Amino acid sequence: MTRTDFIITTAIILFVAFCMGWFANWLVHRFSRVSQADVDQLESMSQELHEAEETRDQAITYLQQREAELTNQLAQTEAELSAAMEGLRDARHEAEELRAYIERVNAG
Repeated sequence: MTRTDFIITTAIILFVAFCMGWFANWLVHRFSRVSQADVDQLESMSQELHEAEETRDQAITYLQQREAELTNQLAQTEAELSAAMEGLRDARHEAEELRAYIERVNAG
């Protein structure tokens, strides 16, 4: 085998390898190509996800506001209950004093 035959054989082998690589690349891109319908569907899903996230954020904000309102209302109710219990305690004490006074007056 002469030097020229070796160079030609090597060139042919390299060319065949290049052609096989190019063909394999073409096949991969041919079968993995994304259609416009798939892209449109992905964009639609992306938009729906964005809207769902906005709705979730609004719901979280509403729940936080509602929780703050209910916490405030509970604190007010507890304060009113405490005041009512204090008033009831005073009224019972006063009633007890009146009973004792009436018993002393009736006994004496």
